[in-house]
Amino acid sequence: MKSKPDNTTQDWILPLSGVGAKYTEEEIELVAEVMRAADPQTMGENLRAFEQKFASWHGVSNALAVANCTCALELAAVLCQLKPGDEVIIPAHTFCATAIPFARTGATILWADINPDTRVMDLDTVKKVYSDRTRAIVVVHLYGLMCPMPEIIEFAEEHDCLVVEDCAQALGAAIDGRKAGTFGDYACFSFQTHKSITTLGEGGVLIVKDSENADRAFGLRHNGIRGFTEDRAFYWHPAMGNVDQDLPGIWPYNFCLGEAQCALGARLLDRVEKLNQDRRDRADRIRQALMEFTELSFQSIPENHTHAYYCLSAWYGGECYGKCRDQFMKLMAFKHRVQVIVQYYPLYRYPLFVKAGLGNAECPETDRFFDSMVSVPFHHWMTSEQESHLIASMKDTLWELREQ
Repeated sequence: MKSKPDNTTQDWILPLSGVGAKYTEEEIELVAEVMRAADPQTMGENLRAFEQKFASWHGVSNALAVANCTCALELAAVLCQLKPGDEVIIPAHTFCATAIPFARTGATILWADINPDTRVMDLDTVKKVYSDRTRAIVVVHLYGLMCPMPEIIEFAEEHDCLVVEDCAQALGAAIDGRKAGTFGDYACFSFQTHKSITTLGEGGVLIVKDSENADRAFGLRHNGIRGFTEDRAFYWHPAMGNVDQDLPGIWPYNFCLGEAQCALGARLLDRVEKLNQDRRDRADRIRQALMEFTELSFQSIPENHTHAYYCLSAWYGGECYGKCRDQFMKLMAFKHRVQVIVQYYPLYRYPLFVKAGLGNAECPETDRFFDSMVSVPFHHWMTSEQESHLIASMKDTLWELREQ
């Protein structure tokens, strides 16, 4: 019997790649040169240059490079100074790293639902779970599409709530030209291997709106290290550097990003717009090719939004033909050898959150979407032949499911 393709075989015609975009030879050579020449290999001039370039690219003042986006979220959660009894609103349809740092604070998580058309949270879903104990709202720009930030920010300001933007999948996304990460009090970015750009597999940035909190974040990022403020007779008196608290009762971390990664990140920023446009063009071609199949619906994109297309997800509504999502995926995998996946398990279904008492939620759209969603391979370096195979395979699968 012929073996069926799975996550461990090499039998895919179109696998789900673990690399969102390939490096150019110039980028590879840059990393090699930093490996040869940088002194030190962390917390040096490349870090400062990357942070300055990232901040300038977004039109903000304070950007801190960190080891990954989870570290950025951890710092944001700490800086929100949440405590037991406080509440934080987080969408249940996201990766677990969005919520874990906030759960660690002892605050209660209120799970927000998603809009059935855009598949991200909006003001209505926020309002449904808001209470007078809500101190923070974490918005997730999922798949590369931004939440409606102007109205969420207005609501948050009226109710004295902090706003954290999870921009892990939305580098370069925008509303009316204003980039993701420039609306909230804090914004967290990812350069993990799957993302539109990656700094050697891991990396992140935290944007902090308030300069005083940004100063705190610098110390929290690197073991509370800072210089001595008093005059010193010699640079080694009383020690090379000082260590202190940035927030009372909060121990600092080590979330530093290496020099080679920072140099690469700064160079990759030059290609983000082109990479994102390539992704938008591909998404347009795929969506256009499948327009006749109304049982497959993609994210609705508001007119003033620029989608970054980290990936391409869709909802398969095959009930009208007596079919379900698993039947779609089986045909795509076993007949056409295309590795379609499912994202993201509603967080309140995970044992991690259930055991923490966070297993209750009223999120019907989150459940409905997850139980019928698919996500197709969408790495930037997909060949035109692979793209054609993807479109043809999806068409063939959808026709077969209609006619069975």
